[in-house]
Amino acid sequence: MTTTSVVDSGGRVEPGDRPASATFDEFVAARSRALLRTAYLLTHDHALAEDLLQASLAKAWFAWKRIHGEPEPYVRKILVNTYASWWRRKWHGEQPTESLPERAVEDATEPTDLWTAMERLPRRMRAVVVLRYFEDLTEAQTADALGCSVGTVKSQTSKALAKLRIDPALAEGDPR
Repeated sequence: MTTTSVVDSGGRVEPGDRPASATFDEFVAARSRALLRTAYLLTHDHALAEDLLQASLAKAWFAWKRIHGEPEPYVRKILVNTYASWWRRKWHGEQPTESLPERAVEDATEPTDLWTAMERLPRRMRAVVVLRYFEDLTEAQTADALGCSVGTVKSQTSKALAKLRIDPALAEGDPR
């Protein structure tokens, strides 16, 4: 029987004598809602967010014994890297059709103006904004999650905010 650490309710790992599968299950139960929120903010699609989280957790399972300290930053980095690898692929699953599908009715509870503006950002900038402002990570934590320097996070944040400031969906007096 393999032993590892125990995950407390805050997502921190503490030494313990529990099986690795039990601590992984506890981590997933404790932190999957927050990780799913991050995945949704990156993809803006519930199904893709669930797929992204599932793929990330599957990768984390194989590395679970090597994780020391808090596992959430490690799993979040897997999540962001998996998201990045998905949008780097040339084929995204779109297929041409003879007729256009029906238009979906927009959910009135979602802040569509913000989503419209966020979707216009390049994916790297969107990831920086999500991690910095929606997940409330520091610049250093964001840089670590994205695998870049703190300076890159600062410049990408500045550029993203500048683009959001001039985005027509967020302009004052927008008739939407």
